[in-house]
Amino acid sequence: MSNRRRLWQIFGPVICAVLLLIAVLLFPWDRTYSANSIFEAATSQSDRIFKGQRMKQEALAGKYVPFFGSSELSRMDSLHPSVLAYKYNRNYTPFLLGGAGSQSLAHFYGMQGIKSQLTNKKAVVIISPQWFTKKGQDKNAFSLYYSNLQAINFLLDAKDSIATRYAARRLLQMPSGKSSETVKYALMTVASGQPLSESQKLVLQTRRRMLVNEDTFFSTFQLPDCVNKIKAQAKLLPDKYTINGLTKVADAEGSLHTTNNKFAIDNTFFKTRLNEKELKKLKGSQKHFDYTKSVEYSDFELMLKQFAHEHTDVLFIIPPINAKWAKYTHLSNKMYQKSVKKIKYQLASQGFSNITDLSKDGGKKYFMQDTIHLGWNGWIAVDKAVKPFMQKSYSNTNYRIDNYFFTRNWQNRTKVESIKTVKLSNKTVVPSTGSKKK
Repeated sequence: MSNRRRLWQIFGPVICAVLLLIAVLLFPWDRTYSANSIFEAATSQSDRIFKGQRMKQEALAGKYVPFFGSSELSRMDSLHPSVLAYKYNRNYTPFLLGGAGSQSLAHFYGMQGIKSQLTNKKAVVIISPQWFTKKGQDKNAFSLYYSNLQAINFLLDAKDSIATRYAARRLLQMPSGKSSETVKYALMTVASGQPLSESQKLVLQTRRRMLVNEDTFFSTFQLPDCVNKIKAQAKLLPDKYTINGLTKVADAEGSLHTTNNKFAIDNTFFKTRLNEKELKKLKGSQKHFDYTKSVEYSDFELMLKQFAHEHTDVLFIIPPINAKWAKYTHLSNKMYQKSVKKIKYQLASQGFSNITDLSKDGGKKYFMQDTIHLGWNGWIAVDKAVKPFMQKSYSNTNYRIDNYFFTRNWQNRTKVESIKTVKLSNKTVVPSTGSKKK
């Protein structure tokens, strides 16, 4: 037997397997998901679903509506938006996007694969002032929600602008953005305001095809099952939807689950996260917290820029902090309200007028489930905004994006004027602010 034949017998099968794998990954596969699979994905808050695009694209093309947020979406009690939509068979189903640590930058890159599904559609964003720390998005948390597929989608669609350059620079500041040499150098090109070369585009397009196929086949593997929990929680609700009926459930649930502490915090959370030693350490610990100066304001602007580009009709919800907990940790309510005012200014001055401000409701009965997350009556307050927003047909948007919000001047600005709004035909009109802000 010749040496050439022996070598082929040894390495031939390996070479054939590699070539077959490459062919499989590069072939434009398609897949249709079952209704049950989509519902499971919509409630899973899986980081794999967040990183991918195929499942989200199919869901959002139908009755599913993206609910962008962070860890509050995980507090799935009987009044949670997913439970209410399921129980009362609404014409929409929330697709939960985000979890602990997901902030504006993660959401912006997560939106890159679903831009068509956001075009002339609706969305809900729960925007937490706690995101707006000095450094903004935590790098380790960002890595949980990032994929090269998101970045490649961004790069291949990139058109030079202040927002595009800012987005590329911010991703380069994250270790995840430099995990691929191909993506890193493409980001550096875009961040400098230069177009990608044809060879860069070809490599990125090939890589995207492989990643899309991986996402198509593997993103739904072993998803967390929240469906049974939603069905169980729905049984606690009255058959007929009324605010009074829901409030009775909320008060009963809140009373039942907040018996072992003075902060009206869920018993399990308090027992597992706030023992006596931890409580002593946390007393007065938030005295110097400041959410008014943060790079997060410019990261948030990336989301707004994307919504404006896709003409997405968005409802923004600003939650409160548990008032008893804030008093214990000495978190400044004055500071908190200044950060809320700054967020609302950034929204309203650019035409984002659907804003539900719950920031002053943290002292209401059973409004919070723990220290910072919405609970029983809090979710009812959210539903009072979400339900009519979803019942109305899509409203044409009139956004006026201002690049000033990408500047350090805005990130560090602590004083903003109040915006006077005028109601015309049930739409809020806000005077243009321009770019000459000090």
